[in-house]
Amino acid sequence: MDKVVLGSKKGREAMKRTSQSMIDYEKEVLERQKNTQEVTVLGEEDASVKLLEDLVFGAEDELLERLVQESDDRGATLLDDDSSESDVENEARLQVRPTKRAVWEDEDDELEEEVDMTHRFRRDLTKSDAEAKMTKQKLQRRMKEQFQKAMGGTPSWAEKKTQKKNKKKEDSDDEDEDGDDLMTKTGNFVGSSDSLPKGIIRMKKCLHANNDRPSEDRLTTVQFHPSAQVVMAAGLDQSISLFQVDGKTNPKIQSILLEKFPVHKAQFSVGGEQVVATSFRNKLFYIYDMMEGKVIPINTVRGLNEQRVKEFEVSPDGQSLLLTGSSGYLHVMTMKTKEVVKSMKINGNITGVACSHDGSRVFTNSEEGEVYVWDVRSSKCLNRFMDDGCVSGTSIATSHNGQYLACGSAAGVVNVYSQEECTRQTNPKPLKAIMNLVTSATSLRFNPTSEILAIASRSSDEAARMVHIPSFTVFSNFPMFQRKTIYRAQCLDFSPNSGFFSLANNKGHAPLFRLLHYKDF
Repeated sequence: MDKVVLGSKKGREAMKRTSQSMIDYEKEVLERQKNTQEVTVLGEEDASVKLLEDLVFGAEDELLERLVQESDDRGATLLDDDSSESDVENEARLQVRPTKRAVWEDEDDELEEEVDMTHRFRRDLTKSDAEAKMTKQKLQRRMKEQFQKAMGGTPSWAEKKTQKKNKKKEDSDDEDEDGDDLMTKTGNFVGSSDSLPKGIIRMKKCLHANNDRPSEDRLTTVQFHPSAQVVMAAGLDQSISLFQVDGKTNPKIQSILLEKFPVHKAQFSVGGEQVVATSFRNKLFYIYDMMEGKVIPINTVRGLNEQRVKEFEVSPDGQSLLLTGSSGYLHVMTMKTKEVVKSMKINGNITGVACSHDGSRVFTNSEEGEVYVWDVRSSKCLNRFMDDGCVSGTSIATSHNGQYLACGSAAGVVNVYSQEECTRQTNPKPLKAIMNLVTSATSLRFNPTSEILAIASRSSDEAARMVHIPSFTVFSNFPMFQRKTIYRAQCLDFSPNSGFFSLANNKGHAPLFRLLHYKDF
């Protein structure tokens, strides 16, 4: 009877249900064990989270006391409970330390990445042709060696910075001695010393000066206001814009449009109340009176026989404009009556004009590389000489302290002379020939303290350098940024107290840099 039942369909179903019940029972047991383990782990994790919260949010004293107490209790337990645990187990517990693992491991971190040393910015760091590639660690060491060599050892400011990092701050509101943060209000700058050190210039890249209104075409002019914390940008999009310089947002103050008048050059008057702007193809120029909000067109200038007015300079006394004419003429136009009162002429064409700091002398250079020194009052040529080694002159600049004269050439060489020697000697020798540009040196500018000479070429990207005066060495960290910034520089300028430096490029932007050595705008 049992065999029949077992062999029947009902018997098989009964056995199947019994087997399934056993399986379900075993699963339930395993699940309970697993839940018990998870509860234990969860309790441990909760304890670790509580410990982390105590560390982060306070209760250090209570935590320390609890840890000491737990350590004492644990030591007493190990000494007293020899019956519950063996000596081997106790020794293993004391010796074994939990292994800490990184949250994230990247295989690429273990590889030494190599840098291409054939790039023109890194070529000077190599000692032989075999160093075509170099690891980042070795490159950092090499740069440090060259920096210390140029500085004659570790500079004092670097040692002070290291000591400062090791010293705990007592007051969190103290200003950072290095001045790495931008000012939060006008004049809140930090300087490190009286004289500018050579080798490395401390600077911070800011938002573009004209970021609030980028130009739709090439910028031709950037200039800081002589007294206000304002910068002007102008270019081929027929506009002149003024921006407040704060280093963070640089908001636009005003923008004017000169219809059918792509601006070749714009310049503040000496007092900063007016802006003079010229174009390319005619002798019309505009004077923008900012106090009255008027744009005044100047169609005719009495005594000016020129087809166009393009290049000009505002005299240091603010009384006249120096208009560059054709066939080597330089005209002096009074700002009051808008008429030419005197003219000077050189052989060839004028390629650059610069005034002495007091306005008593004017320096001009020519396409033939000849430099002329003029007395403004008498319109007489005081001296003329050939720029040393120059075939074709392109630019000229004078320092604010009246000490230096810089002459740029089409070969990219910039010669720096003594102004006094250029006035007296017929064949003055340059104090230094700067050869860091490989294309035509089209822009030169001394900073107001006469410690920096900025040079640039509009013929190629990244062709801009800063030269330390009087050592006549180029700052090695400009321009060295993570991505291309300079592009083709059309114009250079420093703020009145050298706190900022900017340039106009062919992309319609005016990159702005904070020079951290200087305290004021």
